[in-house]
Amino acid sequence: MKRVPAEFLKRIPKADLHVHLDGSLRLSTLIELAQKEGVELPAYTEKGLRQTVFKDKYASLVEYLKGFSYTGAVMQSAENIERVAYELGQDAVAEGVRYLEVRFAPQLHAGDKLTAQDAVRAVVRGLERAKKEHNASAAVKKDEDLEFHFGVIACAMRNFNQFMSPYYSTLIKALSQSNKSEIFGIASLELAKMVVKLAKEEKLPVVGFDLAGEEAGYPAADHLDAYRYVHKHFIRKTVHSGEAYGPESIFQAITDCYANRLGHGTHLFAAAMIKDKKVKDKEGYVNSLADYIASERIGIEVCLTSNLQTLPEIKSVKDHPIKEMIKRGLPVSINTDNRLVSNTTVTKEMELLVRNVPLSPKELKNIVIAGFKSGFFPGSYVEKRRFVRKVIDRYNTLAKEYGVPLY
Repeated sequence: MKRVPAEFLKRIPKADLHVHLDGSLRLSTLIELAQKEGVELPAYTEKGLRQTVFKDKYASLVEYLKGFSYTGAVMQSAENIERVAYELGQDAVAEGVRYLEVRFAPQLHAGDKLTAQDAVRAVVRGLERAKKEHNASAAVKKDEDLEFHFGVIACAMRNFNQFMSPYYSTLIKALSQSNKSEIFGIASLELAKMVVKLAKEEKLPVVGFDLAGEEAGYPAADHLDAYRYVHKHFIRKTVHSGEAYGPESIFQAITDCYANRLGHGTHLFAAAMIKDKKVKDKEGYVNSLADYIASERIGIEVCLTSNLQTLPEIKSVKDHPIKEMIKRGLPVSINTDNRLVSNTTVTKEMELLVRNVPLSPKELKNIVIAGFKSGFFPGSYVEKRRFVRKVIDRYNTLAKEYGVPLY
């Protein structure tokens, strides 16, 4: 396939299914809010923060996560959260994203002045403002551009401590006689019930439930009650899995958590990481798992830059397992993970892909469309299909304009 024009990648409709709100602030907004809220930063210029915190390369996952302590600190009010969500919606729209699923952990923002429910409502308000602005534009009204849609995904945490938020501190004190696994499970079940209430009673576009945090040592099994609860109420599920742990974590996400999508899935093919002694044929296990994911169309949310920054064993995109995922027909989507922390956009991620992975025209188109098909669209199935059809038509029109083959 010949070189794909950068402008084509920017203009085609794109989806971002895996993007963390607290990892995607504008640097200028972080500085302004920090000064307003009295949050101390290592620097108060964008250049200074890029040099000290939000780098292009990180020495470790610990260094990568350091920036979240600053972003989270300025997102403890509904006003600030709404602003961050609004600006994220604006930034996504500006680079051609037409479907956005924003995920965050509401309990990280809950305290004396803000409930977890109000944190979610603030995110919805911010994204709704960005949606209305774009959808009222002349280009959309003339059918020269697509409408923008969004959904919100609530994240439970695999593990937490009393220092991460007032909510977690209060919960840990109240359950001081319980073990950690029980406390983690209680928090996620409470979040699950909140998600169902917001989605079903308040009719908010809260479209999914996620599990984030450290995989190794903190199994999804601690959160089964939460996943069973949302599953029974028709809330779609995704799980951070296979990012820092092996195929067994992915297997558990699918079989125990009913995952409709997988966050990262990077170590899907890492047979050597399987620890269960009952698994004698590790390669066979991996092959069966990959075939199941492909046949059931369980989406994989790939975040290339983020993986390169946090997984030292992946030296370049050429070493990333996305090549094998595509080869096996898995429904892969390209996502940002954290726009600020990883200094990226969906357009940049698409450019990374096409510049480093040999793709046929059909494979490129399938990956773009997979982002929309795998989305937990906040509407009926018929409405979602109608929207995806518009996405395909728009892609075909731009492909013709830029001389990009379709097959």
